[in-house]
Amino acid sequence: MSKIPSPCIDICKYKREGHCIGCAMTKAQKSLYKSLKKPAHKTAFIEMLMTQQDQLGKYQHWRKEYKKKCAKKGASLPVEF
Repeated sequence: MSKIPSPCIDICKYKREGHCIGCAMTKAQKSLYKSLKKPAHKTAFIEMLMTQQDQLGKYQHWRKEYKKKCAKKGASLPVEF
């Protein structure tokens, strides 16, 4: 598997109870993702993040934008949408 891009889609505005309006990560989660080294851990993080997005609502745009980001970086999607 190629390198797994960060789930951050470069919006970085923490207005939803500390969750970014672009990707749903908190600042602590963003730092945690940066510390992950193994692809399996990154994939699990992204799966957890997608579940979090579903629970919070209003994150339908993220999957489309993350798919574009992966394509731009020449990476395959780490999880199925």
